Amino acid sequence: MTDSISSPQRASRSGALWLFLLLVLVVVLGLCSLNVGASRMNLLNVLTADPDDRVSKILFASRLPRTLALILAGAALAVAGAILQMMARNRLVDTSTTGPMAAAALGMLVVAIILPNGVPLWARFLLVSAFAAGGILLFLGVLQRMPLRSALIVPLVGLVMAGVIHAGGGLLAHHFDLSQSLRAWNSGDFSAVLRGRYELLWVAAALTVAAMLLADRFTVIGMGRDFATNIGVNYSLLMAIGVLLVAMIVGSVVVTAGVIPFIGLVAPNLVRLVVGDNLRRAIPMVALLGAALLLAADLLGRLLIHPYEVPSSNLLSIAGCAVFLVVLLHGRAKWS
Repeated sequence: MTDSISSPQRASRSGALWLFLLLVLVVVLGLCSLNVGASRMNLLNVLTADPDDRVSKILFASRLPRTLALILAGAALAVAGAILQMMARNRLVDTSTTGPMAAAALGMLVVAIILPNGVPLWARFLLVSAFAAGGILLFLGVLQRMPLRSALIVPLVGLVMAGVIHAGGGLLAHHFDLSQSLRAWNSGDFSAVLRGRYELLWVAAALTVAAMLLADRFTVIGMGRDFATNIGVNYSLLMAIGVLLVAMIVGSVVVTAGVIPFIGLVAPNLVRLVVGDNLRRAIPMVALLGAALLLAADLLGRLLIHPYEVPSSNLLSIAGCAVFLVVLLHGRAKWS
């Protein structure tokens, strides 16, 4: 009896410890991010500097917005990946490997073609989110028509769909002489993030909080339609809410910084090794780990060829592909 009581307590304490460590990691990486850049700046001098001083201007106009954008985008994409994995009932899917990110980039392209003179930010966000939702619905629709869905077939189908959307966008961009713009949207980084250009990500932060509040219900739909229906959960409504949350998170990130891959694949699966499949317990850790991963990738990209930068999406692609290959080679039984 003592063991049965203490085991959940130990698990709870372990989860709290990991949550605290991840929070500390995000804070440390955030402080490092504020101190790294092409211009030299000592963060400690900001407290004594004049508000109009060059150091303060660099901090509040560039460094702080960029760091906040990294934290918000990383956390939101990690949570979006966790939700999509529950919806698809597969741990190997991600927003960048199943169509939503590619569809959002296609949406950016279509907006540039139809409205070449520009469009308000909120309108671009809504249109790009609609394209991302279309990519999710297309992927889930294909899955519903697959009689057999192994753990490996599902992500491969998603990769094929994302590749087709990407190729179609490339042809369209070439026809309208927008290939360079499409490459920029598909190679996400935060080098152009300044004050006034990242605030849309606060929408992603609000959606992340909403996903946390609905975590228990998303855990239920991850067990299938029949199980969810039997315990009184409106499966169709919750799936629609999930599509909306993921699409708007993807839309806000792509409009702000471009395509950021694999955060939603790596973070949820690493956290799952610690706390299991309970999304309510895992989702705060998933958000913090996603923020830490994006901060680390951005920092490494800024330091590798300083004072120039390597896009964080390139480094995340390498890390994500490595995780995916490890899963394929060693973890087939555990990840299905």
